[in-house]
Amino acid sequence: MAGKKRTSRRGLRTPIGKRVTVLMMIDPQVAADIKAVALEEKRAAWSVMEDAAREYLERRKRRKPA
Repeated sequence: MAGKKRTSRRGLRTPIGKRVTVLMMIDPQVAADIKAVALEEKRAAWSVMEDAAREYLERRKRRKPA
């Protein structure tokens, strides 16, 4: 008897577009808070982190003199 093949499904965890995988070490409470925000906003945690990183980089760019 052959086993059933699983088909891949695109879900909230599947990155969209040309994204790369990044491994980070963060405080467990921060990770839990990110997951809670993602659930509340019905988004993936990686999306919340990407937005946070973009906002941080934009603030940092404005602070530094050219």
